[in-house]
Amino acid sequence: MYSLNYKVTTSTCDSEGRLKLFSALQMMQDCSEMWIDSEPGVKQFFEEQNMAQLLASRQVEVIRVPEYKEELTVTTSVYGMKPMFGFRNTFIYDAEGKPCYRTWSMGAFVDKSNGKLKRVDDATIASMHLEPQLEMNYGDRRIILPKEGGEVLAQIKVLRADIDYNRHMNNANYIRMAMELLPENFDVKGLRVEYRVAAKLGDVLTPTVYRIDGGVVVALSIGSEACAIIEFT
Repeated sequence: MYSLNYKVTTSTCDSEGRLKLFSALQMMQDCSEMWIDSEPGVKQFFEEQNMAQLLASRQVEVIRVPEYKEELTVTTSVYGMKPMFGFRNTFIYDAEGKPCYRTWSMGAFVDKSNGKLKRVDDATIASMHLEPQLEMNYGDRRIILPKEGGEVLAQIKVLRADIDYNRHMNNANYIRMAMELLPENFDVKGLRVEYRVAAKLGDVLTPTVYRIDGGVVVALSIGSEACAIIEFT
């Protein structure tokens, strides 16, 4: 398990002084990325093999939104490992140790030189310390788009500020963009996101918004191919 401590600061708050979901996702992502420092065998293997771990899907349950100046702890633990995929929980807890956000995610292991899936060997997998799978609702990682009824909105260009060190759009920015398309008073209690194709600098994303029972689904696409599909409930 790996953990980071945070405080809800001005730059992470919305207009009501509550932690922005985008900021919470950045905290989760940072902790998930830093997790590899707690597994030196895995870290060495990835460095030697020129590999990276990329997020393929994430599900988030919003239990309670923290407020300005609250102290938070983010923890990441891996509960499953396959040669080309890993499964983890990332939770955000308040100062009393109660969960504010519960998440699970699946990551894909890729070769940095070509972006293709690459296997982790059995010895490296065996060297890992797996944690128990934490309690939450586990939905399907695949999101099926409605066949009709989508509303196509104005295109969004991928800017320099959207790009991270993997040289594609940072995972949290897809959700940030999609949230701008939600109804103004939509209170997000949960989300699922499926990442399909990495958007890069200068790409132009076309959003298609679908109203579903109890929520909204946003597809961000380049041409006819969806880069990411986000379901808000």
